[in-house]
Amino acid sequence: MIQDLSKIEEKITESSAWEKTKDFLRMHLDIGEDISISILDLLIIITAIAITTLLLKLVFKILTRNLTASNRDKFDVVFNYFRWLVYLIILLITLHSVGVNVTAVFAASAALLIGIGLALQTLFQDIISGVFILIDQSVQVGDIIEIEGKVGRVDEIKLRTTRAVTIDNKVLVIPNHLYLTNSLYNWTQNGTITRESVSVQVAYGSDVELVRKLLLQSASTHPNVIPEPEPMVIFTDFGESALKFRLVFTLNDSFKATFPKSDIRFEIDKLFRENNIKIPFPQRDIHIIETNKE
Repeated sequence: MIQDLSKIEEKITESSAWEKTKDFLRMHLDIGEDISISILDLLIIITAIAITTLLLKLVFKILTRNLTASNRDKFDVVFNYFRWLVYLIILLITLHSVGVNVTAVFAASAALLIGIGLALQTLFQDIISGVFILIDQSVQVGDIIEIEGKVGRVDEIKLRTTRAVTIDNKVLVIPNHLYLTNSLYNWTQNGTITRESVSVQVAYGSDVELVRKLLLQSASTHPNVIPEPEPMVIFTDFGESALKFRLVFTLNDSFKATFPKSDIRFEIDKLFRENNIKIPFPQRDIHIIETNKE
């Protein structure tokens, strides 16, 4: 009989403890006039965030398994922005599931979110462009690029900007969103060897075969010109006051192409002078017609 009473008392005590726990979990916290949340709701939200964190870590490992260490670090910064966005979405979905008035939350933060969105619009454009660069590898460190008429060798690719060094050793900082709005020329994506050209005009009546020979000589004797593929001369057009030619040759470092091209122009001028080939200047013939006055 005494043992039965003890068991009953234990059950009553357990029941009382459970009721107290349930009452504790049902306790509501009022946030403002329209938002109220219970302790149980908070536990559900924490659990949802914890599960989301585990899933995001798994996704991050899958997406970065083939990236290098440096690119993985850059992608991690991008993924952090995505991670907070996912957390916000999961939080709102969970709040709605537990009965919290999400509309009130949106109403309270709408003005703030609009202001932040307008202020960070360009920043997010740069970040998204940085993600595209990491994914498609359209630009890599060491590439020579041309954008908006500016040429530089890529020194560092960050999430928001790309740093390039110009031929005169100036640092060119390029916002990454320009890759989405402008045409980008990558001079070295197919390799460091590029075809370059020098244009020249000669006077009418010049020996065009001799012109071809002298142009090929000026290119083939330069130490920076690669013999294969061989230099070639293209007779491009009959101009108004000159015959137009283009000398095409191959260099192994297009970033410094300005200097070999300058040397070749000096050599062309020297050879033309030695062989009496004239480089004409624009000319106009003026005919004066006299009319008889009555």
